[in-house]
Amino acid sequence: MIPLTDRRFFIATEQDILDGRTTDVYFARTLEILKAKGLMDIRTAAEITVSRLPRDWKWGVYCGLEEVLRLLEGKDIDVWGLPEGTLFPARTQSGIKLPLMTIEGAYSQYCLHETPLLGMLSHSSGVATMAARCRVAAGDLPIFSFGVRRAHPAIAPMVDRSSFIGGCDGVSSILGAEMLGRPANGTMPHALIIMIGDSVEAFKAFDEVMGPEVPRIVLADTFSDEKTEAIAAADAIDLYGVRLDTPGSRRGDFCDIVREVRWELDVRGHKDVKLILSGGLNEVTIPPLVRAGASAFGVGSSISSAPGIDFALDIVERDGAPVAKRGKFSGRKHLYRCPDCMGFEVSMSDNVPVCRDCGREMVNAEVKLMERGKRIKPAESPDAIRDRVLKQLSRAVI
Repeated sequence: MIPLTDRRFFIATEQDILDGRTTDVYFARTLEILKAKGLMDIRTAAEITVSRLPRDWKWGVYCGLEEVLRLLEGKDIDVWGLPEGTLFPARTQSGIKLPLMTIEGAYSQYCLHETPLLGMLSHSSGVATMAARCRVAAGDLPIFSFGVRRAHPAIAPMVDRSSFIGGCDGVSSILGAEMLGRPANGTMPHALIIMIGDSVEAFKAFDEVMGPEVPRIVLADTFSDEKTEAIAAADAIDLYGVRLDTPGSRRGDFCDIVREVRWELDVRGHKDVKLILSGGLNEVTIPPLVRAGASAFGVGSSISSAPGIDFALDIVERDGAPVAKRGKFSGRKHLYRCPDCMGFEVSMSDNVPVCRDCGREMVNAEVKLMERGKRIKPAESPDAIRDRVLKQLSRAVI
C-alpha cells in the first residue's frame, strides 16, 4: 500500500477500494462491534432503492453495476438485480420503491463496501441518464461525450463508459476510448490555431499532419466570424466538417449562427460539410439546434457533471425475519416488469402479477447476478449494454 503522503495525486487505488478504505468510518466501527458481539454470521437481505430521481426525471439509466459486481466478487453472498442499462423509475405507480438490487448473506460480508457500492451506482447512473436524455434530444444525429475536462482525471474512464452506455456515439479521452475498444473522437482546440497564428494555416497544418483516419473537422471561431472561418476552411482543404463552439458572450443566438453558417456553406457548394456543435449544450438546448441545421453534437459539462442519483442500501430481512428502519418496507421483495408498457411492479410472492395498465402478464425483472461470490454470467460489453438502453429509449415516454 502506498502511504497517502507519498502519492502524487489525491486518488484512491483499486486496492484501497477493495480493502474498504474509501468507506464511511461508521461502517468500519459497525464491523468491529459485530465481531466483538459474535454477530458476524447472521444472514440478511438488503435492497438498493432510489426514493426519487433528480430534477423530476421520470426515469434513470441503471449504470455502474459491472464495477459493483467486481467489488463484491469473492464475498459469500448472493446478488439479484436489474441488468445494467435498464431504464427505471424510482417507484412503481402504487408508490413502492423498486428494489434495483438485492444482496443476501451475512451483513459482515458487504458492510465495508456499502459506501463505494452506492458511489459507483450514483455517479455512473447520473452520467448515463444525462447522456440518454441528450441522446433523445439529438434524435438520430451523432452525439459525443466531451466532458472529461470537467471531471477528475482519475474517473475519466468511468465518465466515458457511462456516457457511451447512456447513448453517446463516441468519447474524447484516449483512455476512455481505449477501454471501449474504439477510436477517440475530437477535432482541434483553439490553442492549435493560436500557436500557428493564422486560422487557415492551422487548418492546412492539421490536414497535412493528421493521418487519413482522422476526420477533417476544424474549429471555426477563433480569430474571425464563424461564417468567415467556415468558408475559408471549406475552400482551403477537403473538409468533413466545422465545429462551432460559440460561447454565450458572443453576438447573436446560437441557432441563428448555425442557420447562417449552413446557408453560406450551401450557397458556395459545400452542402456536404457537417456542422458539429459544442459549448454548454444539454437536453434543453439541443432540440432547437437540431432544427436549425446541426449535424452532430459534442456535449461536455451537462453529462460529466450530471447530478448523482441517490441510491440507498437498507437491510429488509434479518435472520429470516422481515425488518426495516422507519420509512422502508420490510421483507425480501420480487420485481416484475410488463413486456409491453415497461411498467414495474413489486411483489412479496413468486406469483406473477398482471400489469395494471395493459393487462399483460408481467415477467420477472430480476436476474441472479452472483451466487456465493461467483459471477453467474460473464461481464457484458459496453456495446451490449448501450444497445439495451437505446432499445428502451425508443419506447420510453420522456
